[in-house]
Amino acid sequence: MYKKIALLDKKIADLINDENQRQADHIELIASENYVSEDVLKAAGSCLTNKYGEGYPGRRYYGGCEYVDQIETIAQERAKQLFNVKYANVQPYSGSVANAAVYMALLEPGDKVLGLSLDSGGHLTHGYKISFSGVFYESHSYTVNENGVLDYDEILKKAKEVKPKMIICGYSAYSQIVEFDKFRKICDEVGAYLFADISHISGLIIAGLHPSPSPYADVIMTTTHKTLRGTRGAMIMTNDEEIYKKVNRSVFPGYQGGPLFHQIAAKAVSFYEALQPEFIEYQQQLLNNSKVFCQTFINKGVKVISGLTKNHLFMIDVKTSYGITGKYATEVLSKINITVNKNSIPNDTETPMVSSGIRLGSAAMTSRGFKEDEFIIIANLIDKALRDPENESLLTVIKKEIAKLTSSFPIKRSYIKR
Repeated sequence: MYKKIALLDKKIADLINDENQRQADHIELIASENYVSEDVLKAAGSCLTNKYGEGYPGRRYYGGCEYVDQIETIAQERAKQLFNVKYANVQPYSGSVANAAVYMALLEPGDKVLGLSLDSGGHLTHGYKISFSGVFYESHSYTVNENGVLDYDEILKKAKEVKPKMIICGYSAYSQIVEFDKFRKICDEVGAYLFADISHISGLIIAGLHPSPSPYADVIMTTTHKTLRGTRGAMIMTNDEEIYKKVNRSVFPGYQGGPLFHQIAAKAVSFYEALQPEFIEYQQQLLNNSKVFCQTFINKGVKVISGLTKNHLFMIDVKTSYGITGKYATEVLSKINITVNKNSIPNDTETPMVSSGIRLGSAAMTSRGFKEDEFIIIANLIDKALRDPENESLLTVIKKEIAKLTSSFPIKRSYIKR
C-alpha cells in the first residue's frame, strides 16, 4: 500500500487514505488502470504544480521557465526513444483532449472520419455520436466480423464507400493484434490520414510484443497510464515535421492553456522506468498472465469476444455465459473486492450503461506481482461468483480468498532494482 498522508484538511486526507486502502484491498482488473511507482507520485505531487508556462520549451509566454523547459525536453526525448519517433508533444492533459487536438490538426469541422464502432471495441473519441468526434465531424464506423476480429478487406470496402479524410486504428477493448501496415495500405488507397490511438497497447509496443505504428501512422497518440504505467495524461507523436507543427498549435493554443508541469515531470519519470530492462520483463509477464487468464475462462465454456487474447485485455459476454448484464456483473464482483468495468460487446442489445459484457485486464495486478497461477485462481473465483451471484454465503467465502491474495501481493513502491 502507498504511504498514508496527513493534511490539515482531515476530510480530504481521510478520503484519500480510504481510497488508498480500497486500492490495496481490491483485485484491480480494469484494463485502463495501473499502479504507478512512488517516484511517479512524488513528481506528480511536487512544487511543479505551482508553475505556469504557456507555450513550448524555449518559447514560453512566461518567465521563470528555465527548469520546466529542461523537464519537458527530457520527457520529449525519452518519449521519442521509447517509440522510435522524431517528434513528441507531451503536454496533453488526457487521451480525449489529445485525440481532439489530432482531429483539429488534421481535419476541418465536418470532415469524414472512419473509426471502429463502440460496441466492437472502439473509443468514444473515435466517432461516437455524443462525443466531439461525432458532433463536429462526419463520423462513420467499421466493425469486427462475426468472430470478433478485424476484417481488413471489409474495412477497405467501407473506406472506399465513405472516403474519409482520416482513419483511426488502435482501440479501447480489442484483444487481437492491430496490423498497422494493412491500415497504411487502406489509407493510401483512399487518400486518408492514418491515426493510431495506442493508449492501451503502448507498453506492449515498447517491449516489442505488439507491432509498432511508427513506420506507418501519420500521427500516434497514447495515454501515459494503462500498460505504460505512468501518471494520468497523454502525448502525441509523429515522424512528419509539418504534422508536428499542426499538432503543437492544436494542443496549445488550440485546446489547452498552460501545461501541467508536475504531470509532465511524472511522465518523464515513468518514461525513465519504461526504458529499464525490468519494464520489458513486466510486459512479457503481463502478456503471459493475460493469455492464461483468458484461456481459463475459455476452458470453462465462457464466451470470450474474439477468442484467446493477444494483449493485456479481453471481454467476456456475461449475458450469454451467465445470463446477467455487464452492469450486474460489475456489482456482484464489487461485493467480493474485484473491480472490473462493464463493456458493450459486438451487436449488443443493451445500452452502454448496462451492456452485455465486462472487460478484464492484467496490467495492474501484474504490477503487484501476480503471475499465471494467481490469474488462474482469480478466473475460477470470478466464474464461481457469476454462476451463483445471489449466493451470499458463497460470495463471503470468495471475498476471504480475495483478501488472502491482496494481502500477499501489496502494491509495490518501486519497479526498478536499486
